[in-house]
Amino acid sequence: HFETVSSAHGSTYSSVGLVASSAVAPHTLPYCEFGSTKYYALCGFGGILSCGLTHTAVVPLDLVKCRIQVDPDKYKSIGKGFSLTLKEDGARGLAKGWAPTFIGYSMQGLCKFGFYEMFKIFYSDMLGEENTYLWRTSLYLAASASAEFFADIALAPMEACKVRIQTCPGYANNLRQCAPKMFAEEGVWAFYKGVVPLWMRQIPYTMMKFACFERTVELLYKHVVPKPRADCTKAEQLIVTFTAGYIAGVFCAIVSHPADSVVSVLNKESGSTAVQVLKKLGPKGVWKGLVARIIMIGTLTALQWFIYDSVKVYFRLPRPPPPEMPESLKKKLGLTE
Repeated sequence: HFETVSSAHGSTYSSVGLVASSAVAPHTLPYCEFGSTKYYALCGFGGILSCGLTHTAVVPLDLVKCRIQVDPDKYKSIGKGFSLTLKEDGARGLAKGWAPTFIGYSMQGLCKFGFYEMFKIFYSDMLGEENTYLWRTSLYLAASASAEFFADIALAPMEACKVRIQTCPGYANNLRQCAPKMFAEEGVWAFYKGVVPLWMRQIPYTMMKFACFERTVELLYKHVVPKPRADCTKAEQLIVTFTAGYIAGVFCAIVSHPADSVVSVLNKESGSTAVQVLKKLGPKGVWKGLVARIIMIGTLTALQWFIYDSVKVYFRLPRPPPPEMPESLKKKLGLTE
């Protein structure tokens, strides 16, 4: 069952501790080589679909969440937020900010998933086979943090436009009006002033999202699913993916919520810093809107992993089995006969 996959760069990379995604039946040959440029490109494409589509789908909920965070006196609850928005802006008002959301999160997904696969192989080659297995959680955390660092730089300009459109009534109705106006008023900095709080919010979130997902999949196959992954149908494997994604999503929401509140308030108010906003919100204020976010992020994360994995299944990308201890390590620990 243990296999070694040769990557395109000539390094032999054992598939131990690698992506816990669905397996490929022996009769369907993989579409491209593991770790090749084509492989990364298709992973990136999976990321574009998984992040771009899901974030755009939850724009109405996101809009209400942002408004609760920046104006809690007016928008007291999710229900109140929806009814007020409908009353003031009509049904179209709920879709405010869909364009920057779609473009921004597509770019972010491309970098997040594409670079994650890349960094995972890169760090694994550095660690070697045995350490890759022993330190796999740290590997997931390091690879996802590295990928998210770049992904947020890609996301920041559109995120700034989105929050401005959603939370400043009358400022701009769409991206075509918003971006030039922000540029004229504040220059390029307007688009990147939120990048540090974005890192604060997204890096812990992504580390949790990837590491928690990978380990949950591993545990589900070990303790919950009654048969090995290779014997599961594609549908059964995707159910495991969805379940693990949802569990990971709940943890993600909790870990990154305080920073999310700060980002929303920061982008609304020009001239204030993250520290000032934190002081103003206080220990209770930063947890406002958490329930909405758990529902949103749980569903989102589950769908993202589901779409990403489906893309991998569809393109028959090589997908290593759940992590297993390398034979050499078993011998060292005296686990083999």
